[in-house]
Amino acid sequence: MGFTTTAAQADSVRLPTADAHLRLPRQRPSRRRAMASHPPPVPKTMEERRRSSISVPQEKRKHYISTERCGDLTVHVQGDLLQQDKRCVFLTVHDLGCNHSTWDDYVNRPCMTEIKERSIFIHVDVPGHEENAGRRADGSFPSLQVLGEELVTVLEFLHVRYVICLGEGAGANVLARFALAHPSRTLGLILINLTGSSTSVIEVFKSKFINWKGKDAVVRQSAEDYLLFHKFGHMVNESSEEKERIMAEFTNRLGDTINMDNVKMYVNAFLNRTDLPLKQYVGDILLIAGMKGSYASVTEKLHKDLDKKTATLLKIEKAGDVLSDAPAKVAHAILLFCKGVGQLTSVTLPGVDRQRAFSGCVFDSSDPKRRFGRGLSMEEYDKPNIRRFSLTTSASVDSGK
Repeated sequence: MGFTTTAAQADSVRLPTADAHLRLPRQRPSRRRAMASHPPPVPKTMEERRRSSISVPQEKRKHYISTERCGDLTVHVQGDLLQQDKRCVFLTVHDLGCNHSTWDDYVNRPCMTEIKERSIFIHVDVPGHEENAGRRADGSFPSLQVLGEELVTVLEFLHVRYVICLGEGAGANVLARFALAHPSRTLGLILINLTGSSTSVIEVFKSKFINWKGKDAVVRQSAEDYLLFHKFGHMVNESSEEKERIMAEFTNRLGDTINMDNVKMYVNAFLNRTDLPLKQYVGDILLIAGMKGSYASVTEKLHKDLDKKTATLLKIEKAGDVLSDAPAKVAHAILLFCKGVGQLTSVTLPGVDRQRAFSGCVFDSSDPKRRFGRGLSMEEYDKPNIRRFSLTTSASVDSGK
């Protein structure tokens, strides 16, 4: 007498006929037993143990946060917000002609690895600048003042107590307004290529645009012309063909991902902004300016009006777009500022001598006798005081990427 089985059963068990013996299913080693036979390597050195504790890939989450006056904001969180008590939290806003991906790309550069592993980054897309967004209705784009004030809604939604603001260009202006409206939610400001007075910016645009396009050029002050000058004004001395090629690539790339009508609205909001009363901010400020940038002189003028006890200006020579031209210098400046306000005190940037970190840079601050290169004790490193990292003359050193 025999037994029959289905095809599915045949793979796991074959029951006997009268003259066959029983064949049982194969026994596979359990997952636990397999792991026990090959345990993961145990970190041996202090550095290996430190690395293993932070080697979990950073989470990236997208949130759509409704605000009262700006509509929905798209916010990208890089890092685990549940760890904010143990991490430094940055709030970023992007410049004209880009979106959060500019900051996301910079944070993922090798020179930012040590900072990224111990930080959380909250990247905000300006309204209508998220990828594949539709055109916003005319008149619906908020002013920079309103946008800055509404950013507190992002912190409330994410249950974040306070942040270090990290912004570039128009985004730096937005974050400065946020800090003035909600100073208790900020630990400090790191503002790249910041401009205060809208009048001074337009004057610079008019004068330099003539040099850039030729004396017969008509200065229309259109959003398109201003955006190109804002992004590429540092190329004023480059050959015409090279400029046109780079600008064409930028325009084509931009149009593929971000709605150009919304970009123009952001440009117009920037050109029509009110003056920025930054001297009213009571916390620490680090201004970073590329000396080849379109508005280096405007940033310098803004710094002169600030309290030198709390505000420092880092001028980076031979750089226009400092995030691309001098990423390692910016990373070191960010780290030192954070140490000064009591954050990231145990972080170092390996492979770079501190004495050699700021080649072609000039710091303007209150104490001409304090040079960044002097030795610091651990107690001094942990003391929250950004001014100790200031210097007033060039300290020549190499940059990294």
